[in-house]
Amino acid sequence: MVEFVTVKEDEVKFGDNNFFEIASKKAVTDEGEKPFISITRGYYKDGKDKKFTKVISIPHDGETLKKVVDVLDSFVA
Repeated sequence: MVEFVTVKEDEVKFGDNNFFEIASKKAVTDEGEKPFISITRGYYKDGKDKKFTKVISIPHDGETLKKVVDVLDSFVA
């Protein structure tokens, strides 16, 4: 059985009621732990209840995460 543990999370709000939740998580099994970053898009239903719509998970290894950050940064620069 897999247990998902949230280590840290932050939220970026945009538009009238939309948000991205960016979280550092780990999947814990009997065999060990696998850390990953999740970026989830969602919205606030009725202005208060969070509803999640889409998610992407990125391996929490230094190389992959750095490449993703570099690509995202290249769109801003």
